[in-house]
Amino acid sequence: MKYDVIIAGAGAAGIMCAIEAGKRGRKVLIIERAEKIGKKILISGGGRCNFTNKKVTSKNYLSANEHFSKSALARFSQNDFIALVEKHGIAYHEKTLGQLFCDGSSREIISMLAVECANAGVEIKVNCSIEEVKKETSFLLQTTAGEFECDSFVIASGGLSIPKIGATNFGYKVADQFGLSIVTPYPALVPLLWSDKDRSVYGDLSGIALPVTVTCGKVSFSESMLFTHKGLSGPAILQISSYWKEGEAISIDLLQHIDLEKMFLKYRTVRSELGYILSRQLPKNFVQKWCGANYPSKPMNQISDKDLRKISEMLHKWKVVPTGTEGFEKAEVTAGGVDTKELSSKTMEATKIGGLFFIGEVVDVTGWLGGYNFQWAWSSGWAAGQAV
Repeated sequence: MKYDVIIAGAGAAGIMCAIEAGKRGRKVLIIERAEKIGKKILISGGGRCNFTNKKVTSKNYLSANEHFSKSALARFSQNDFIALVEKHGIAYHEKTLGQLFCDGSSREIISMLAVECANAGVEIKVNCSIEEVKKETSFLLQTTAGEFECDSFVIASGGLSIPKIGATNFGYKVADQFGLSIVTPYPALVPLLWSDKDRSVYGDLSGIALPVTVTCGKVSFSESMLFTHKGLSGPAILQISSYWKEGEAISIDLLQHIDLEKMFLKYRTVRSELGYILSRQLPKNFVQKWCGANYPSKPMNQISDKDLRKISEMLHKWKVVPTGTEGFEKAEVTAGGVDTKELSSKTMEATKIGGLFFIGEVVDVTGWLGGYNFQWAWSSGWAAGQAV
């Protein structure tokens, strides 16, 4: 059967592309491997879908080409998506740092997109896998539901994150088949793992959370950090994980709003133990472990000024060298992907292969935690939808 546009993947990017193409009078089919649309939307934001962020700019994205996302983000912004949400009467609220969530359930966003698809005349085929792709004058797709043909073929199949909900390497295989280069995919927004030594010290602090500033290279994030049995998680760690490379140390400011050296001066002559003084600012269990591993607690009046300066620096710049990440199983998104050099930033079309488009997570554009990846999906999907 012949269509103007076939889209592989019924996630955020694919559905947005289909809606826009359908509005322009194109005959559109979405093919989805899973049994229903929007599985990642459904589980996002703890089931409330952090659907965008009020503060989106191109600076909130990682890519080999830092300018690539600008065009799509400017042409379909967070305000445009918020207007769509409001048009459908979906109640939402703002959490920290501009993050927008549904008051109710993620299902409301999926229902909104399904209504928009129906209004635009989009067909959706679920439980259907694409087994072979050929390009002659048009694209020929061999699927588990028969053969389909289209002039524009859009890859919106996502990355490798969260395989339990159906993530595959389909998009990368198609890019490779047509000779497009790929920036090696890696897990992003993912918990980091302790070294054996650190796990033996801190491994049983699981569940403790504290506000920190985490730095890797020239990038820093100030949010909450969570101790786990395996390592470190929480928003600050997930954010920095996208920038971390194997073998690098991360630096954690455990007392970001306190000048520890100045505080120590206040207690310089007292007999109170270092651990007691630190426990007034940090969780007691952590202080005990940290002192045991770094500087045995003793009365403040027995610690030299030099050592107090050293302790202060060690707590403001706690160095941790992770041994790795929890991988694609626990990664919220996949960084890397189809090289942006291969695509038009305006249309998302492959410059070498007319009619072939890549949108969303499969492209080498990765957002911060907090609704930025959904906004890239909406924006890149919208941009392709104007061109297919």
